[in-house]
Amino acid sequence: MIARWLLAAVGMALMAGFPPALARNGPAMTPDETPELTLERLFASPSLSGPTPRGVKLSPDGKFLTSLRPRSDDRDRFDLWFLDTARGQWQMLVDSTRLGTSGEISEAEKMQRERARIGGTKGIVAYDWAPDSQAILVPVDGDLFLADLAGNVRRLTATATSELDATVSPKGSQVSFVREQNLVLRALASGAETALTRDGGGTLSYGLAEFVAQEEMDRHQGAWWAPDDSAIAYARVDESGVKVATRAAIGADGTRIFEQRYPFAGTDNAKVDLYVWHASDGRHVKVDLGADADIYLARVDWMPDARSLLVQRQSRDQKRLDVLRVDAASGRSAILFSETSPTWLNLHDNLHVLKDGSLIWTSERGGFSHIYRFREGKWTQLTSGPWAVKAVVGVDEAAGRIYFTGNRDGATQQHLYAMPLRGGEIARLTQAGAFHAVKMNKAANRAIVTRSSPAQPEQVYLADATGKRLAWIEENRLDAGHPYGPYVASHIAPVYGSITAADGTELMTELLLPKMAPGTRHPVLVQVYGGPGGGRQVTESWGGGALHQYLAAQGWIVFSLDNRGTPDRGKAFEDHLYRAMGGVEVADQLAGVAWLKAQPYVDPARIAVIGWSYGGYMTLKLLQAAPGTFAAGVAGAPVTRWELYDTHYSERYMGDPRAVPQAYAKADAVPDAGKMADPLLLIHGMADDNVVFDHSTALMAALQGNAQEFETMVYPGQTHRVAGPKVSVHLWKTILAFLDRHVKQKED
Repeated sequence: MIARWLLAAVGMALMAGFPPALARNGPAMTPDETPELTLERLFASPSLSGPTPRGVKLSPDGKFLTSLRPRSDDRDRFDLWFLDTARGQWQMLVDSTRLGTSGEISEAEKMQRERARIGGTKGIVAYDWAPDSQAILVPVDGDLFLADLAGNVRRLTATATSELDATVSPKGSQVSFVREQNLVLRALASGAETALTRDGGGTLSYGLAEFVAQEEMDRHQGAWWAPDDSAIAYARVDESGVKVATRAAIGADGTRIFEQRYPFAGTDNAKVDLYVWHASDGRHVKVDLGADADIYLARVDWMPDARSLLVQRQSRDQKRLDVLRVDAASGRSAILFSETSPTWLNLHDNLHVLKDGSLIWTSERGGFSHIYRFREGKWTQLTSGPWAVKAVVGVDEAAGRIYFTGNRDGATQQHLYAMPLRGGEIARLTQAGAFHAVKMNKAANRAIVTRSSPAQPEQVYLADATGKRLAWIEENRLDAGHPYGPYVASHIAPVYGSITAADGTELMTELLLPKMAPGTRHPVLVQVYGGPGGGRQVTESWGGGALHQYLAAQGWIVFSLDNRGTPDRGKAFEDHLYRAMGGVEVADQLAGVAWLKAQPYVDPARIAVIGWSYGGYMTLKLLQAAPGTFAAGVAGAPVTRWELYDTHYSERYMGDPRAVPQAYAKADAVPDAGKMADPLLLIHGMADDNVVFDHSTALMAALQGNAQEFETMVYPGQTHRVAGPKVSVHLWKTILAFLDRHVKQKED
């Protein structure tokens, strides 16, 4: 997925019921006494957002909490922390600096981290609880360790390569992992290893998710244990037919050339097969995925009886999703049900199997994502209305309750809700005025809630099934001792509103206003993403709050708009982009600019646009569509030709370029490069394996061929996420110097 990264959205001021963090600070400090927020402090340690835990998990028995926490002296290095919920005191369980690893990881693991959006992190970046809740599997720098609850650590592997995707089996007898592209089992009691496959290597791998599965399908697994340890299903991925892209990872110390198998739109995908290995007799059974090999293996789930699996098979054009019932012993499959769409289907993880064999599922067949129950071939719709269910996070069959997140209370918020399993009244369990993400344990009687607002960085707490907070996992209280505490007095609350698109659709907006003297006009920075899938800007969350505050302190008005095509507003809202990228979303953003120019505090001659990834693409399309509208544009890691992006993303929205070349020609940014007349700053990481550097070089060549002036900054060794304490400072000094020259200092 083309990720929104450069600037994150922040939301509106605190509403009733949410802890008034900004109102309880002491001692009092006036805005005039607030220290100046600098770029150096903005990207230094500790983070101004406070201690934000990652990977928060409940132990299988629900007695313990664990999380990954950044070190105070290194915001990018994480250690494993542990809480006994009965005693209520956090302690560091595993110190990542004391494990004696080399600190080097394989290129494969580096790229996995990039696709999991944790590139640049160090130390412990993932872990897995043992099913008996007495130990934790901890991968660090390519090797595997097992930690007990006293903090004692046993090293499981010490090899020159990385062990990837390690998982403890459900009964706790073995660990599965991938080494040198083969699937391996290790018995925890004896330490004996069993290689389930041996011919992996080159273009063939076992037990790993292929590139598009990781990047676009939110499937990061390639192996799935049966619930009783009797079998393991695994993917066999053959990339021999995938086009080779020569990627030059240009770094400060030289250039490394990688021949990366990259499935460009309109070219061959990896061939993915599914097998089941049976522990009883060592058989490898091939699953029947159908006669058409050009499909996507979207999801794999075992049924509770360990005798069958539910496999989601998506067609190449992504207009059909079949849920297959697979017999594990024979590999035979049959379609249980199918979803279809005239445009595309959005994948999700909302399948839950109930004890009676019925299924909980979400579908957008009615226009919005809603919950359905499938039983004996019949569907019962459980939720409805002009709002979207995001995730089904828990099902408590004993209590007859379903728990889910969604935006029933407004497009800019997200909450946890509960309702009867049979359908009926929906109850909101989280407090208004914030954005919530929720994970529940298997019994659905405990919830880990992460929430934030534009005035409160992320807080994480443990709640019961009624939503009542039982314990703070991280209160992250904005008091005087908080990293952001010195800057609280000058904090500015964003203003939320909406404008109307050409077809009458309501478009949500967010506006951050700096200090203003009466009658003055100010420059505007339009922060854009605009793409489908994961590109919402306007949410009531902390997001990049400190960065926005810094920009406002420099005199900028910061403006964002969620155009048609962005998610969570219903399928019709998204479908405007079908085979038409670079069209309606550009028109919506220009409508936002027209609204800005009508405001008495905006200088209409000093409006700039900035975006990263899809937002970088939008910057280019906006400059091409309306020359003279913007004083300048900043495009970071932009897609410039959709044929250069991957199959699953490009073809989902644009179709196959071999079938609809005209749609690609119209959407691409390179053919219309000559229409750009406003100052442009082009930025790209030179080791980007997502939006590859070729996108920017194609645009550079077109601009140079037209004798058009532009500015550029490239970052050796940096990937799609150009970041790091010093690098981020350089990036933003470059951006702001460019904007000062062409926007702030522009004469009327």
